[in-house]
Amino acid sequence: MTTRTSPLLETMTEAGGALRALPADQLPLLAAEIREFLVEKVCASGGHLGPNLGMVELTLALHRVFESPRDALLFDIGHQAYVHKLLTGRREAFDSLRRAGGLAGYPSRAESVHDLVENSHASTALSYADGLAKARALSGEDDRAVVAVIGDGALTGGMGWEALNNIGGSGRPVIVVLNDNGRSYAPTTGALARHLTALKQAPDTAGSPNLFRELGFAYVGPVDGHDTAALEEALRDARAVGGPVVVHVVTVKGRGYGPAEADEADRLHAVGVVAPATGRPAGPFGRSWTGVFGQELRALAAERDDLVAITASMLRPTGLHPMREEFPERVFDVGIAEQHAVTSAAGLAMGGFHPVVAVYATFLNRAFDQVLMDVALHRLAVTLVLDRAGITGPDGPSHHGMWDLSLLSVVPGLRIAAPRDTARLGELLREAVAHRGGPTVLRLPKATAGPSIPVRARMDGLDILHRTRSGPLDVLLVSVGPLAGPALDAAGVLEEQSLGVTVVDPRWVLPVNPALPALAARHRLVVTVEDGLRTGGMGTALAQACRDAAVTTPVTCLGLPTAFIPQGSRPVLLAQAGLDGPGIAAAALSTLHQQGLPHPGPWPTAVPETTSEDVR
Repeated sequence: MTTRTSPLLETMTEAGGALRALPADQLPLLAAEIREFLVEKVCASGGHLGPNLGMVELTLALHRVFESPRDALLFDIGHQAYVHKLLTGRREAFDSLRRAGGLAGYPSRAESVHDLVENSHASTALSYADGLAKARALSGEDDRAVVAVIGDGALTGGMGWEALNNIGGSGRPVIVVLNDNGRSYAPTTGALARHLTALKQAPDTAGSPNLFRELGFAYVGPVDGHDTAALEEALRDARAVGGPVVVHVVTVKGRGYGPAEADEADRLHAVGVVAPATGRPAGPFGRSWTGVFGQELRALAAERDDLVAITASMLRPTGLHPMREEFPERVFDVGIAEQHAVTSAAGLAMGGFHPVVAVYATFLNRAFDQVLMDVALHRLAVTLVLDRAGITGPDGPSHHGMWDLSLLSVVPGLRIAAPRDTARLGELLREAVAHRGGPTVLRLPKATAGPSIPVRARMDGLDILHRTRSGPLDVLLVSVGPLAGPALDAAGVLEEQSLGVTVVDPRWVLPVNPALPALAARHRLVVTVEDGLRTGGMGTALAQACRDAAVTTPVTCLGLPTAFIPQGSRPVLLAQAGLDGPGIAAAALSTLHQQGLPHPGPWPTAVPETTSEDVR
């Protein structure tokens, strides 16, 4: 697609006057300019393309009817807010979208007073709106509207229904704009999808079934979400209601861009860097960890009739599509409802099946209580596969999967595996679904599958990846998952300083393998390396295990800081946290220098002199 000038879009430097003063007959031209701009910029940077192409006319109408930021515009699943960013003075920054130091892929309070909510996890905006409406009422600010835009599958989440229950019963003037595009990643599932379809197909009369009216809302719609005049009329009518109201807007995800409208998978919901003419990657890419997991799970499902899988509206992004193709009756999409997904898995396990719940690591935070009380307390054999664990890169603070190790480390009976490469992924997945004594977790990074890292020796379940052939036992590096590569790089740096180094991959990182404290006792220093929080994760657990075993070897824990980490590339962010080879080596050298640690003795005889071939 060739870029042309966008004279109308260039005048939209700030929400308000210019857009509201624009003659109605110019709005289709502005909408076309916005779509062309989005295709050009998002294809160059990667990001959420399909949802925003479907939001153009709706966002224009919202900013023409309401006066942001005086009127609050809250966007549920913030990836629907690109057009909102364009209309609030951020057009010139779009070349930096999702790049380090650049424009965020979600609303950002630091970027603009027009962004109130930057939590990009789904189904939250209605609760924010409920609280904000209460605050407005208590402050006597009855002339300031509160508008929550939800949709793109977000109303399948339980928190959204909790908020609807409270708003509908309150009588407070919250305007809920339901962007009904029939999808999240995949088509919207469940009874809600059927009800919305019925509302779109049948004439709306006072006596016709309408769940929103039953919950206490006035109902406006369905409205053509690509007819700006109709949208403006509906939004003005909603504001005049003076109470809770739902405006049901029907949009087309990917509207106006052929490759998106033709994409049956997810309407180009989220793309990497792609060719604008086709919407497809411009060059060859290696296999992803997610893709490898999908193939391994399908192979396991062919062997085991009791294996089932659950997705929270992310069938393809979490790798479940191959299994769904071959065994559709054994893969369940519950919508954006992680809490329900986990407890539903508990029920499946009670019924004699082994469920695999595939979810992004950051989204499992929402279902911690269900993991703890509904699965672990009952010692149920449920496997959680956490995609995008660790640093994810350009999606920023809400999407880094950095909390799972610290949260899950306190769950009794839960076992957590972290494969260092995709060869170990299949191996550990099989071990996880074979475990019957309680829940298991498998964490996968957002990365391209790299080379296999061979094992030098296997000792009591630990993979010894490297040890210095001669010299003292100075540093034991204990790596979690794909950080084995940087740990091996660090070993090379340390050996250049005439230090003896051992690198071990625990495979099952929590609870701590009892062999690890024994191995730690033979070294001057232990350094743990994990792409989760440096407090409360594997390193903290190993340090405690060493104390419990009366092992006095110091343990230095390397990991991510307790902070909200900004967007950026995965390698750069890991290096900034000291989790690359030079950073790990520098931390080890610094600790050795500061503590002047003595040398404890020779290599433990329990570790055999074997090669990788000997232990397979």
